[in-house]
Amino acid sequence: MHTSSIKEKAIHTLTLEANSILELKNYVDDSFEKIVHLLHEMKGRLVVSGIGKSAIIGQKIVATLNSTGTPAIFMHAADAIHGDLGMVQQHDAVMIISKSGESPEIRVLVTLIKNLGNPLIGMVGNMSSMLAKESNHILNTTVSQEACPNNLAPTSSTTAQLAMGDALAVCLMEIKGFSSADFAKIHPGGTLGKKLYLRVSDLSRVNEKPTVQEASTLKEVIVEMTQKRLGLTAVVNNNNLLIGVITDGDLRRMLEKNSDVQSTLAKDIMSKGPKTIDADALAVDALDKMRKQNITQLIVTESGNYAGVIHLHDLIREGII
Repeated sequence: MHTSSIKEKAIHTLTLEANSILELKNYVDDSFEKIVHLLHEMKGRLVVSGIGKSAIIGQKIVATLNSTGTPAIFMHAADAIHGDLGMVQQHDAVMIISKSGESPEIRVLVTLIKNLGNPLIGMVGNMSSMLAKESNHILNTTVSQEACPNNLAPTSSTTAQLAMGDALAVCLMEIKGFSSADFAKIHPGGTLGKKLYLRVSDLSRVNEKPTVQEASTLKEVIVEMTQKRLGLTAVVNNNNLLIGVITDGDLRRMLEKNSDVQSTLAKDIMSKGPKTIDADALAVDALDKMRKQNITQLIVTESGNYAGVIHLHDLIREGII
């Protein structure tokens, strides 16, 4: 197979799968809306089931729902008819995912769910199947063609199932008013979680807090910056209010221009109006501010008062970058 043919086949595959998603717009109907309201109002969980590739898609949908505020569990269709059906509780809804809606395990499971009386949602690509006919609600994931050259291996169909599951999860997030703060509560681990909950004060409080008075001498400024090793020092007035900042760059520029270093005071070389961020701000907001202003550190304030320093290295260490 020539390189050009490989590229053409890859593009053809992506085009077919993209079209399978676009076709789903025609199937977002009143039934879809009823399903969203059903899952929003239910007292139990959504039990998602399937077999083969549809089962794998089901597991991903369950993971997405759980992380976005809708309780869900996965039950493999083959295991369900051999004992796992016991995980379906009185107030649960059940969603069975299947392209054909006619697999032997699916047919048996449909009958069992109907006997239990739980609401049955069929995510199915065959509207004349048993699953489609017996479901209380239908998510239509019909595709015109699989991306597989033989039109057999689940490709476009599983892509459509995955996308429909995402659409369901996003609509439930909206109707529940699920916010980034809610996401952070149930997803605290990893970089994503840190971006949602880690605050500036969590990082700055472990750093040194270099401080000099506006009347401090140049020697006192250098000693403070050397001891605290943050490359800057805040300058405060007699009332301990932040009035400026002195950085390594400020010192170098002063030494280039000023030969009278003996009489130089902190207020003479400080930069007024230092770049600050509130201690309660998210650490990711500090990163955004550093990037926009092309700097590597920010003065941290709390209720307007000097509270410390946050450095780019703090954000790197925590994996925010």
